[in-house]
Amino acid sequence: MKISELSRVTGVPVASIKYFRRQGLLPAGRATAATLAEYGEEHVQRLRLIKALTTLGGLSIAATRDVLTAVEQSDSTEGALGAISYALPVPVAESPAGEADGEAEAEAAAEADVADLIEAMGWQVPSTSPHVRGLTTALKELRRLKADYQLDRLLAYAELAGSTARLDLQRAAAIDDPAAQAERAVIVFALSAPMLELLRRLAQEDQVRRLAAGGDLETE
Repeated sequence: MKISELSRVTGVPVASIKYFRRQGLLPAGRATAATLAEYGEEHVQRLRLIKALTTLGGLSIAATRDVLTAVEQSDSTEGALGAISYALPVPVAESPAGEADGEAEAEAAAEADVADLIEAMGWQVPSTSPHVRGLTTALKELRRLKADYQLDRLLAYAELAGSTARLDLQRAAAIDDPAAQAERAVIVFALSAPMLELLRRLAQEDQVRRLAAGGDLETE
């Protein structure tokens, strides 16, 4: 198909297709003339993935390139899943360094609690993981704002996260082909977060309305 048809099929403007190609996100088509190229189903799939990552997933062009590179360079299922997980942006950025009273103590306490949580959950995660750093930062900032997130409450959330992660991996592992599996993992890892957050907000809205109506919070 020509680039105009590729645009029609995917809903991606021709200008965006050319931009993605220049940025190295989309492979070039098969040249048929000096200024013409043919595109195939692999370009359709890649464009849909790029569109999903940059719109629904909210990833930058640079982050999208990192994720796609991780998929292309994967030589095993485990390696692909790990590379993809690390290529995706960490939800919480590092907080700026400061000289506030108790900063060092707050940092140490958050680090210790995150380490204890990982041990209690039996998670096989290295301390060098960027997600460990992100959770430590998030916990420290929540406590700075007087939010009550002690270890026992964190464990309850971690249990829910563990169940979600198992469902995620079951979806990714349902495909036998390593390349296709890696691509599915990108979709599940990167794009399930907005859906899960919306489900959580819907549940919160339900609970708020129950309280407003004079009821109690629903319990399991």
